[in-house]
Amino acid sequence: MISSFVLGLAIAAAYFAATWAISVRIRNYGLLDVAFSYGVAILAPIYAWTGPGFAARKWAFAAIGAVWSLRLGTYILVRVIRRHPAEDARYASLRLRWPGPLGFLVFFELQALLVAVFSLPFLFASFNPAPAIAAVEIVGLTLAAAGVLGETVADLQMQAFKRDPANRGRVCEIGLWRYSRHPNYFFESLVWWGFFVAALGSPYGWLTIACPLLMLYFLLRVTGIPLTEEYAVQSKGDAYREYQRTTSGFIPWLRRR
Repeated sequence: MISSFVLGLAIAAAYFAATWAISVRIRNYGLLDVAFSYGVAILAPIYAWTGPGFAARKWAFAAIGAVWSLRLGTYILVRVIRRHPAEDARYASLRLRWPGPLGFLVFFELQALLVAVFSLPFLFASFNPAPAIAAVEIVGLTLAAAGVLGETVADLQMQAFKRDPANRGRVCEIGLWRYSRHPNYFFESLVWWGFFVAALGSPYGWLTIACPLLMLYFLLRVTGIPLTEEYAVQSKGDAYREYQRTTSGFIPWLRRR
């Protein structure tokens, strides 16, 4: 299993190095988000193909992981293509911390390590010799699938809102966005809590607690909610401040009066 993890890490490192080279060429580091999202769709099937574990288990894990990965990665890729050559504002800030292309290569390779960590649930499932899927695995995979569905719905609702010219400059408060300012992030977190619960059915599965905790940290403290809210207040002003006052920041909940 360790050799498979090392192989996965090597594949991720080469994959992110290639993405970095393309990003430098087109002068748009937004591809990093695409590469990160697609990472699980690359490693999970490799682990399922090479691992000696129970076929139904390892391919169930790989299938849900690939659906999450491909959907999110494609969603972000389309957004990057539409905005190009404009770059996501987050990377303008990151350029100050990681000056020069070589500095960003280090940043890209750190993401390769993270992808390898987020692929651990699929690695452990692929090496689990138990000949039947446990109840905890069914519960966890169901939670992960529900998270994928919720995140998809949230993204589709936001896309529909933005397509209407009448909504330009307005705050999206339809559907799931009426009950959470970031329902997409909430369901993204649920996906990884689901994979963690499912991984508890495999030896060493408890180590995957790192996945939901890291995801929560990124969403709540780093490049998720903090930067999104900062830009939203700058662009929408008091309308967004009122949205902040009345609407839950993360977990979908009833609005405050």
